[in-house]
Amino acid sequence: MYTYMCAGYFNNEDETTRTIDKEGWLHTGDIGYIDDDGDIFIVDRIKELIKYKGFQVAPAELEAILLTHPSVDDAAVVPLPDEEAGEVPAAWVVKVKGGKESEEDMVKFVASNVAHYKKVRVVQFVESIPKSPSGKIMRRLIKDQMLQRIRSSKSN
Repeated sequence: MYTYMCAGYFNNEDETTRTIDKEGWLHTGDIGYIDDDGDIFIVDRIKELIKYKGFQVAPAELEAILLTHPSVDDAAVVPLPDEEAGEVPAAWVVKVKGGKESEEDMVKFVASNVAHYKKVRVVQFVESIPKSPSGKIMRRLIKDQMLQRIRSSKSN
């Protein structure tokens, strides 16, 4: 059972050492919390945190805020490289039919609900958010496509 659950670590000593410590604790890379009732909530992954000027920003937190906007049907947040900040939060947003807000409106909406370092710096409207068969946001694909769009808009 253990070998099957950790199949990606079999004969991979470096990954195994990073994931399972000397005391046998499994470090999943998940970020979560336990509420007052003792319920456990997994809210993000350490590898997905955006590093903005030394601060860590959880994409899931910004996505949750965007999803509270009445004109947002779906959202995904990814890091984009930035010379000054290291990385900046950037969002792909799917608007509901008839949504009239601009990208700048979405930036202001998020900014009004978070600390200054968590603000979304870039918003692009899209038709859909790419997700894996299990429903996970395909962040790498989104990041690559955002960078490609930004590069092509700068060259035009």
